[in-house]
Amino acid sequence: MAGEAGQAAQGRFVSSKVKSTETVREALLSATAKLHSLATARRDAELLLMRVVGRDRAWMMTHADAELTTEQISRFEKWVARRARQEPVQYIVGETEFYGLTLRVTSAVLIPRPETEHLVEAVLARVGRGAAVRICDVGTGSGAIAVALAHALPLARVMAVDLSAAALDVARENAERHGVAERVRLVESDLLHAVRGERFDVVVSNPPYVAEGEVLEAQVREYEPREALFAGPTGMEIYPRLIPEAWEVLAPGGWLLMEIGHGQREALAELLMGWDGVEFVADLQGIPRVAIAQRRA
Repeated sequence: MAGEAGQAAQGRFVSSKVKSTETVREALLSATAKLHSLATARRDAELLLMRVVGRDRAWMMTHADAELTTEQISRFEKWVARRARQEPVQYIVGETEFYGLTLRVTSAVLIPRPETEHLVEAVLARVGRGAAVRICDVGTGSGAIAVALAHALPLARVMAVDLSAAALDVARENAERHGVAERVRLVESDLLHAVRGERFDVVVSNPPYVAEGEVLEAQVREYEPREALFAGPTGMEIYPRLIPEAWEVLAPGGWLLMEIGHGQREALAELLMGWDGVEFVADLQGIPRVAIAQRRA
């Protein structure tokens, strides 16, 4: 009887091990069900599993019956549980794509948006790619803008400033990752206060421009740093400080380029009176997204 009991116990153990295995297809189906409340459930499940297995989507589709290791299953389940709580995928995997570059991101920094690539494009349209320009990126966060510009402009020197030391650590890692650390100087500063006396050809910024009380998605509101999102009661609080400080550090003829929020175009146009070449660049939806102005010579 004891032997039979032992065999039965062993059988239960073996059965449990078999049930703990999971194929790519089964993992995706299970994760998608757990994330059903999210509109991006299937895509999120695929992105997370791609990172767990270190393969692309094509491989997963053609190897749907491939079995995951115990370690992979455990990691995937933990990541899916985090996503179910609406934590952004980018924070879970620790990376995101911006302007063709893979950047490290943590909860200390805002997740770079595709819309901000318009800001990078606007800078590149106004400076020669072979020019030895001096650029200051205000509120650099992850360093997305600073690193993208330094990467695209091999002779440029970039000052990247941020009030958050933790954000600067992330920006430093991204500059090192993409081989531009020698040309990107990181400075802890409230806007341009710590770099007064310097002179730049370009000041570029994606500042906080969301109004307090504005309704945001839970994954943004609950996880991204408030200080990188909210400017104050109207959302316009940063610009009246940033614009004159930019004038002070820009060389004559230098450019100021800022990302702006929805509905802020007219107010920004008033704040930029006295500057030359004021214009606004719209995103793909036709919403003014970038404000551009040139310091008078």
